[in-house]
Amino acid sequence: QKSWKLYQLDVKSAFLNGILEEEVYIDQPEGFVVKGSESKVYKLHKALYGLKQAPRAWYSEIDGYFAECGFTKSQSEATLYVKTRGEVSILIVSIYVDDIVYTGNNQAMLEEFKQDMMEKYEMTNLGLLHHFLGMGVIQTPTSIFLHQRKYASTLLSRFGLSDCKPVAIPLVPTEKLSKDDGSGSTNEEQYRKIVGSLLYLTATRPDIMF
Repeated sequence: QKSWKLYQLDVKSAFLNGILEEEVYIDQPEGFVVKGSESKVYKLHKALYGLKQAPRAWYSEIDGYFAECGFTKSQSEATLYVKTRGEVSILIVSIYVDDIVYTGNNQAMLEEFKQDMMEKYEMTNLGLLHHFLGMGVIQTPTSIFLHQRKYASTLLSRFGLSDCKPVAIPLVPTEKLSKDDGSGSTNEEQYRKIVGSLLYLTATRPDIMF
């Protein structure tokens, strides 16, 4: 991975930056009703949290800004952007709602991008990427590793398995199977939650998928 480092920015109140392209009206909020105009409504110019148009409005806003800054959008991934300078310098940016992850081989371009974004939007500079979408990220001089240590520990606690001891295989070889072992019926909802949670865990541990 050429020793490139991954950095992260967090957009504060991202959806409030979106400009609406259609007319949206809302009732006057409780506590802010104008006396004598109780029957009137507000026309929104910018998106609010809770509006179904908010995610699209924010994406259109950030997509337009990246285009102004000279980024090229990936043809296969709509949230991935690339900017080049000269023949060797490159900056790669990925967005996921209000999280922005970026990397590149030119430190000046990385710093310039960070400053431009923080001037354009209200942001928190999170520095080197350590966590993303529930996954932990470990960066070394030569490699980048993904892990879900915290997520796995949370699952053990959530499903009452914190005191269980690890084993080499998923089923005891000497276990005698039967159609009815005399126990009560299985909680189907709980079972589905466990299976779904384990499937997400395989994102960084494909070896446990089978």
